[in-house]
Amino acid sequence: MQKTTTYLLFVGEQSGKAEEAINLYTSLFTESEVKHVEYFKAGEPAGEEGTVKQAIFTLAGQEYRAMDGGAGHQFSFTPAVSIFVTCESEEEIDMLYQRLLEGGSALMPLGDYGFSRKFGWLNDRYGVSWQLNLEV
Repeated sequence: MQKTTTYLLFVGEQSGKAEEAINLYTSLFTESEVKHVEYFKAGEPAGEEGTVKQAIFTLAGQEYRAMDGGAGHQFSFTPAVSIFVTCESEEEIDMLYQRLLEGGSALMPLGDYGFSRKFGWLNDRYGVSWQLNLEV
C-alpha cells in the first residue's frame, strides 16, 4: 500500500479544471489511468455541481488524488512543490516538456544545467509545477 499520495486541489481560476488536467496527465504517461471520479451534486457544500469532488488516478503507476475546490480558497499551486519526473529518453523528455508547457510557462527551459545534461522545469496551464530530468 502506498503511504503518501500527492493531492491536487484546483482552486481559483483553475477550479472546474481538475478532470481536464487528469485526462491530460494520464494521456502522457504509460501505466496511467483514472481509477475513480466522484462529482459534486447540486447543493453540496464546497463545490459546484458537476465538478470533481474526489478523483483518484495513477501516473506511471503512482497514485494521485485531485478535486475542484469551489470554496473560495485564497491559495493555488506553487513551484515550491512540483512533480519530479525521471525521463528515460530524449524523446520522452522532449514530448513531456512540449505537451505540459502548452498554455503554461517555462521556469527553466530544457537544457544542460550541470547537475543534469537535460533538465526542464515548468508550470503547466493549470498551475501545476513539473521538473523533468533525463536519466543519466
